[in-house]
Amino acid sequence: MVHLSVAIGRFFEALLYAIFGIAFWTTIEVAAGAAALFVVFKLARRLLGRDKRRP
Repeated sequence: MVHLSVAIGRFFEALLYAIFGIAFWTTIEVAAGAAALFVVFKLARRLLGRDKRRP
């Protein structure tokens, strides 16, 4: 009976590590995507703003 409880504990431990691992990498990917969009937005504003200042 002890072995079964250890196996169940290890199963739930592995499950939690998998869930938190996926959540971690998803958070990293979303943050990287947001940073990339921010850079593209700033670059586009700078390039489009340059045309407006020319006479």
